[in-house]
Amino acid sequence: MVVLTERLEEVLLDLKRVDGIESAAIATRDGLLIAANTFPRTHPETFAAMSATMLSAAETATNELNRGFAKRVIVESEDCRLIVIGSGPKSLLVVLTAANSSLGLILIELKNGARKIDEMLK
Repeated sequence: MVVLTERLEEVLLDLKRVDGIESAAIATRDGLLIAANTFPRTHPETFAAMSATMLSAAETATNELNRGFAKRVIVESEDCRLIVIGSGPKSLLVVLTAANSSLGLILIELKNGARKIDEMLK
């Protein structure tokens, strides 16, 4: 289990090296924190739980509208973006970015990170 935890934390460290990503976390689909690399003022458990709730609500909404499966949720504020993406059936990946960061690059890196996490948790 220690090796898995270290590998998951490595994925988070790689994401934090992407320009604009300030915090990153991995959580279960029901919001329990698995791993986090966040800045001091952030409460990782709350970060994970609220993010799981948002993605679940988006998935329910798109399903009810018969519009497919929600891939991600992006919340934008004046100062930042919160992005939540599924990383397989068991987990999700959450990042906090600077508001002016390159969204395209970040989404590519999130997709790659989510794929790695899914493989590790299978």
